This record gives sequence, C-alpha cells and structure tokens, in this order.
Amino acid sequence: MEGVRPPTPIAGDAGRRDGSIAIVVLTHNRMHLLRKCAENVLSRTSTATQEIVIWNNGSGDGTGRYLDALDDPRLAIVHHSTNIGQNAYARAFAMTSADYLIDLDDDVVNAPPRWDEILLDAFRRLPTIGLLSADLEDDPHDLATHYRHRVYEYTATEINGLQLLLGPTGGACAITSRELYDRVGGFRERKKHVFFLEDEAYVLDLQSLGYGAAVLADLRVLHTGGSFYSTEPKEKEEFWRRRNRTIARKEVVKRVLFRLPFFRSLNAQFSWCVPPS
Repeated sequence: MEGVRPPTPIAGDAGRRDGSIAIVVLTHNRMHLLRKCAENVLSRTSTATQEIVIWNNGSGDGTGRYLDALDDPRLAIVHHSTNIGQNAYARAFAMTSADYLIDLDDDVVNAPPRWDEILLDAFRRLPTIGLLSADLEDDPHDLATHYRHRVYEYTATEINGLQLLLGPTGGACAITSRELYDRVGGFRERKKHVFFLEDEAYVLDLQSLGYGAAVLADLRVLHTGGSFYSTEPKEKEEFWRRRNRTIARKEVVKRVLFRLPFFRSLNAQFSWCVPPS
C-alpha cells in the first residue's frame, strides 16, 4: 500500500450506535466515472453518512491526483500500489466504524438527494432483509441494467409500505448493517482472484443466517458499467468468460435432465434448479 489519507476525526466515533453510515467505493482507471460519482452521488448524501472510503486500486489515469484534491472531512483515501480488485472491500470496510455499510460502485453516476437516507430508512423497516440494493435506471448501454430490466425475473411485493423486487440482488449501491456484516465475517477475500462477485457470496452468507436480499424499487440510481463507458480490466473479462462457460455447461446438463421422465415434476416439487431457457 502506498498511502492512506485518513478522514478528519469525529468526536466519539469509536463503537458508536447512532445510525451512521460508512460508504466504500473501489476504483481503477475510471476517473471520468469516479468524478461523476463524487459530484452526483457522494455529494448528495445526508448527514447520516459520516465516513467515505475511496480505495484507489493502482490507477494510472490521474485518479490519484483527483482524489487528493477532494475536500470532504468524511473522506479517507487509500492509494494501493496494485489492483487487488474486490479484495479491497474487506480492507476498506475494516477502516470504518459506522453502524451501517454501503457498497457503492464508482460507475454509479447519478442519484437523488439524500439517497443514502432513503436506503437506510427502508433497510431499518425490513427486519428480515440483510442486503438492500437501490434499483437501477434503465440505461441502454449498461450491462447490469440490461440484465435487471430484460433478463432477470423479479417478484414485486410490498412490505411495510415499501415497494420491493425479490430476485437477483447486486451490490452496485447496497446497504447492510455492521451487526450482520460482522456476524457473517464480512466480505471475503480471494487471494487468487482480482475480480469476483463479492456481493453474491455475501448474500449466500446472509441466507445461512435466515436473512434475505431485495431491491428497493422506490429508489433508482444510474449505473454506467461495461465497455461502452470504460475499458474493462482483463481480470474482469476473464472472470465473465469463465462464468459464462460454466453456465453454458450447466444449461446443457439441465436440458438432458429435463428430458428424463418425471424430472420436471420432481424439480417443481423440490426446486432443485431453474428450468433451462
């Protein structure tokens, strides 16, 4: 690690239980998106957000100079010498002490005022939800948005006056509590991988404790990921190639199984897997 700029100390912040929020943003060679994230998302947080950690994963595009020029007493800036990818989440959240934790992608470039407060208020009203994610605006160039609006299937429901979507829940802009985060051991590190789905692993850990995940339909943010907006790191591209190959192989196996007598009815009874598309 090359350097850390700590935030301005807040009196009485050790072990506090005041409903405060810590936000972690990881970034790598996407200064043009990070700037929008800082100006249109981080700057619109409420007073509930007391800590913001931006982890610079070995960027070489001027990100370091941009971050060092930011003036916000809540900011802690980490300049890491190499790109350790998603592994930085565990290390960055370990630097914080707030009651609630928000995982925010650097390519989330627009959000309504006090979006963090909206997310926190909803999360507190959902005692069975361990990870609550903001919904995504429909952007034609964003891959995550494409899956959210055109591929994944969600069940719309209302709980305690909140409009929720139950289905795949990512971590582009998502909140959890420190209590749950500590109980499951936090975000994992994978020494052999730079890019992996840390949010997917976290949701599985939460499910082992009986908690679910959901998307808050009442809050939408703009996500601008993928090759249209920036150059993807080779580690991320390789991850998706491996994952897509694995999914394709599983689909072949499922098609064979669903041709067997009685398998479809048994699967409907025991929910072993999703039928092949």
